Amino acid sequence: MNRYPLWKYLLLVVVLVVGVLYALPNLFGEQPAVQISRANGDAATAQLEDRVKTILSNADIPAQTVTLNDGRLLARYGGTDEQLKAADALKRKLGDNYTVALNLAPSTPGWLRAISAQPMSLGLDLRGGVHFLLQVDMDTVFKDTYERYARDVPHYLRDQSIRYQRAYRDGDSIKLIFPNAAAMNKAQDALPSQFSNLQFKAAPNAENTLVATLTPSRKHDIRNFALEQNLTTLRNRVNELGVAEPLVQRQGQDRIVVELPGVQDTAQAKRLLGKTATLQYRLVAQGHDPEQAEKTGNIPEGTQLYHMKNGQPILLKDDVIASGDQLVDASAGFDQKTNQPAVFVTLDGQAASKMFNVTSSHIGDPMAVLYTETRFETHYKNGKKVTTQHKEQKVISVATIQSAFGKRFQTTGLQRGEAHDLALLLRAGALAAPVNIVSERTIGPSLGADNIAEGERAVVVGFLVVVAFMAIYYGMFGIIADLALFMNLVLVVAALSIIQATLTLPGIAGIVLTIGMAVDANVLIFERIREELDAGNTPQSAIKTGYDKAFTSIFDANITTLIAALMLFGFGTGPVKGFAVTLSLGIVTSMFTAIIGTRAVVNLIYGRRKRLKKLSI
Repeated sequence: MNRYPLWKYLLLVVVLVVGVLYALPNLFGEQPAVQISRANGDAATAQLEDRVKTILSNADIPAQTVTLNDGRLLARYGGTDEQLKAADALKRKLGDNYTVALNLAPSTPGWLRAISAQPMSLGLDLRGGVHFLLQVDMDTVFKDTYERYARDVPHYLRDQSIRYQRAYRDGDSIKLIFPNAAAMNKAQDALPSQFSNLQFKAAPNAENTLVATLTPSRKHDIRNFALEQNLTTLRNRVNELGVAEPLVQRQGQDRIVVELPGVQDTAQAKRLLGKTATLQYRLVAQGHDPEQAEKTGNIPEGTQLYHMKNGQPILLKDDVIASGDQLVDASAGFDQKTNQPAVFVTLDGQAASKMFNVTSSHIGDPMAVLYTETRFETHYKNGKKVTTQHKEQKVISVATIQSAFGKRFQTTGLQRGEAHDLALLLRAGALAAPVNIVSERTIGPSLGADNIAEGERAVVVGFLVVVAFMAIYYGMFGIIADLALFMNLVLVVAALSIIQATLTLPGIAGIVLTIGMAVDANVLIFERIREELDAGNTPQSAIKTGYDKAFTSIFDANITTLIAALMLFGFGTGPVKGFAVTLSLGIVTSMFTAIIGTRAVVNLIYGRRKRLKKLSI
């Protein structure tokens, strides 16, 4: 007698039901949609929803539905023509304060969305979209670094009462000119301890002149920091497009690859990716009237005029205390004394030293955080799109210096949401490292649809051929294996949907391969049962022995393949990872369906027959 305990049947039923539920969203497809969000990152409101509905209604292109979710509005349409017209109308009416992006929204029913069931995330080759290769302008990064040192080194020399005649940036170096050899020698002894990231050497063709350059290790760190900061910045900015599973990864020493599946508005994507940002800490210039300076245009010497977020003018001193590329970390939290929202900032050693010196002598004075962003804006002129570069500078925070601080300090006076946004801004948008789009490739939705159709055809044909072979060659046991194969396919799709792994063409190849491999375990089991029957064992004994003794071979074969798949995932990139993911999931689910699933069905059909004399195998 071959019987399964009740809990194994219940486990099988639960797994199958969950698999079917989470695989179902893939049957409903997607529909064109227009996504609207605020360009500054603030959440959309019900008032904006009403305004969008009015704009679309007046343009005679009302949406099927307009929903507000996670601070973004989504207007759904039945076709791409209406979608494009709606996006164009919204861009004209809403202006540059809002981000209007084309998207594909899942048509998943509400009862499935309630259990967080969603379709698989499709890769660029299946869904269509854009591929960008960006190059980080490292020359600008090093230029800004040397200019900062060209300001800091003279400050230190004055503090140490070391005379110098001139200090300036000369390409990728800083030149320091001294009145005599004694002053130069004194500086050469004092500077290395304070500026460990610079190496100082006497100029070969000039008297009493030192040349300072970055050490090789510091150059390497600056390059890596610039790339990592830009990676973080770009990941945050592509979120404005509402892209599912965007790919933003480093390539080489100074390049970044960005893939945006499903994005059809390449101009919008380029506008977002082209934005660069920098951040500076400066003292507020007191004793002057910023409103008067704005009205008359007479800016006091040593100051610059900027504006707060609310448009109020403010005067800041020219001297930069610290800048974003000197930032080590920033996080949002709460002040321990007042329990008010705060942003905790950590600077590197050089910036911390200067910050401490400035704050020590300016307790009670206000200090500002200046944010500068360069972005590309799209306007309409004579019915045509015109893209212009726009530089926006604003003071995002002003706080009073309560006490001297250096490496780590906090900024208060913010709301909780503002503190979180400021921390994100400091971490992700601080470094001025411009990016240039050096390569662009667009894959249209029609090509993606063709790839999906061909992939589906490959899966269906492969599935049917295997089903037919198993049914003909192994009879009833082959049909049972076919049921397990179908269950395995459902579980793979469900697993991909649950973990939201991106499915690509190589991923589909992994599914096709899984279909063939999924019946391998059943072939081993069935052949073992045949051998037991040929040896004269009873059918019930042959079933039990076949499953028990084939397990070791099945386990060994699948584990070795799984190890290879994990290596592909660990060392591969892009499409190779997609293939490895589907192959790994297929191996795990095939072992479950082949060993537990088929045996459960076999036990139900044959397990209770005491006088079983023949098996359909």
